[in-house]
Amino acid sequence: MSDFQPVYAAAITPRGPKGDLNFGAMFELIDYLCAARTPGIMLFDGAGEYPAYAAEERSRVTRLAVKRSRAPVLVGVGSPALDISVMLAREARDAGAAGVVVPPPLFFNGDSADLMEFYRQFAAETAPGVPAVITSFSQSIKLVEDGLFAGMLDCSEDFQLAGLPPSRILTGNDEMLRRALSAGAGAISPAACALPELTAALARAISASDAPQIERLASALSEFLAWSRQFPSPVAVKVAASVRGVKTGPLLAPLAPEKCALLERFREWFRSWLPAMKAITAHG
Repeated sequence: MSDFQPVYAAAITPRGPKGDLNFGAMFELIDYLCAARTPGIMLFDGAGEYPAYAAEERSRVTRLAVKRSRAPVLVGVGSPALDISVMLAREARDAGAAGVVVPPPLFFNGDSADLMEFYRQFAAETAPGVPAVITSFSQSIKLVEDGLFAGMLDCSEDFQLAGLPPSRILTGNDEMLRRALSAGAGAISPAACALPELTAALARAISASDAPQIERLASALSEFLAWSRQFPSPVAVKVAASVRGVKTGPLLAPLAPEKCALLERFREWFRSWLPAMKAITAHG
């Protein structure tokens, strides 16, 4: 992987009424994202709440989703242990995924030297393998420069190119989406799961240097993000997607009563705001 897609929609993971992974709804979500012309899809990152699902479930979804999707698929392989991440990466490779994203192990409290050893062993045990993206830390640039990883994911609130070519960097922070795309980098976007046409249109407008359309789209995205910041991630995305007909299932964790009331206000705002957003994305 020498270049990323401009935007990967960070897919939520739909749940059934008993909290199980809803495979049918997952594939409907893939279809919905592809129909909206999203350039790429990301499975099982933070927005996909990957710690809640067994490795076997994630592997099965990966195999089936890659077959179904018309867009390139990245797969998150985060886990509590190196061997599980390696297994998930190998299975993503065999399924035909475009790449994997490798966060540090869950509950890992090591320093930079420990992270370097984790990532070096991951690279050694998956080579030759699917292109892998490393989560940014103090020495991650060296791992990319050494050719062990295809790129770097930066989720900070101060997105930087960090000396790497833009084609090797993704932001995982929707607040930095416009800045990253304008710099020639890519993005893994939770907002794109609820608003795939908006983020795809923003990427096209930036590529075309269409300044008026960039401003319109960026302003609409900012409105959505202002609401999203009031809830734990990915609550706003899941509720917005459900308004659009995606079968999201119940939230993983409860919200405080005052947040539940605010969430209903958000639901009504999103429903009334959606037609205007669609009109903006259709412009030009």
